[in-house]
Amino acid sequence: MPRRTVYTAQVDYLQILDENGNLDESLAKDTLTDEQVAYLYDFMLTCRTLDDVAFKLQRSGRMGTYPQNKGQEAAAIGSGFAARKGVDFLVPCYRENAALFLHGLPMHYILLHWMGDERGNQIPEGVNMTPLSIPIGTQMLHATGIAWAFKLRKEERVAITYFGDGATSEGDFHEAMNFASTLEVPVVFFCQNNQWAISVPREQQMASETVAQKAIAYGMPTIQVDGNDLFAVYKASKEAIERARGGGGPSFIEAVTYRLGDHTTADDARRYRDAEEVEAWRGRDPVIRLRKYLEKKGLWDDAKQQQAEEKAKAIVAEVVKTAESIEKPTTDDIFDYTFATLDRELEIQKRTLRTHSLGQDPTQIGLKSAPEHV
Repeated sequence: MPRRTVYTAQVDYLQILDENGNLDESLAKDTLTDEQVAYLYDFMLTCRTLDDVAFKLQRSGRMGTYPQNKGQEAAAIGSGFAARKGVDFLVPCYRENAALFLHGLPMHYILLHWMGDERGNQIPEGVNMTPLSIPIGTQMLHATGIAWAFKLRKEERVAITYFGDGATSEGDFHEAMNFASTLEVPVVFFCQNNQWAISVPREQQMASETVAQKAIAYGMPTIQVDGNDLFAVYKASKEAIERARGGGGPSFIEAVTYRLGDHTTADDARRYRDAEEVEAWRGRDPVIRLRKYLEKKGLWDDAKQQQAEEKAKAIVAEVVKTAESIEKPTTDDIFDYTFATLDRELEIQKRTLRTHSLGQDPTQIGLKSAPEHV
């Protein structure tokens, strides 16, 4: 029998706003209005300010550690804005703060999380998201399960999960992708390819030319976008989300971006990244790019910039004050946030903070005297 081709595929790349602020009007049609772009830029400045202050909090010993989001704000904001607040569900990693804030998470919760206060993970009622996921890749399985529940309940809702390029080398990623595509659940896999899995460059952790092509093996629509382009991220995310909402199953988005800071404040990227590479990506900063666009449109100027920066500083100052002035937690929280009701044994444990009979009855400690009936 003659040899024949049984399958071919391609991965498209989408960019609408280049690094100099030039917009492709045809591709931008029906994406973001001028008012929305100005609002999102203002919001982006606030998120960048919080990011810078959080870094300083860690350096001054007021917070344990922190992974900066700096340089990746367009990916989080564009995708988060495309999802329906109060309807869709966000399943994050730990570099999507801006998307979480757009969907109602109070900003001080992020600071509480990195201060080691578990109340930062107590997502408020009505805010549709899971807490930050620190283990690499596990959250993708959770998102798939959430989306499966939406499908079983016949709810027109979508789950969007975030992860880095390094997570696509984990087994959990492939299990989630296979499950999601086989059962056609409404989930969007959003990969923030920031080029580095801590100190390992993308080229050394995978042989594929793109991350996006990994989705082809699972038969799902896939695309690579300029992750620092707010318009491209929004357009690709909106299409994927609405496809999923309409019963079209899962999609994969690779947002090509770059983390301008270290992996976390416990890392020193200067030991493994070339300074010229970092500087090249600074020129593609989504904040700078979006400001250039707004200025060319006559929608922004130095006065508005100063006003926005002052407002951002005031907001962040209040956020920090709220996080640092929160009342200390009590040991009762261990029980009250774990169990709906407490049986007698748990009540004793809560009162005595002991889990064994000797601790609950101090007279038995050491068994100084044996019971009379022995």
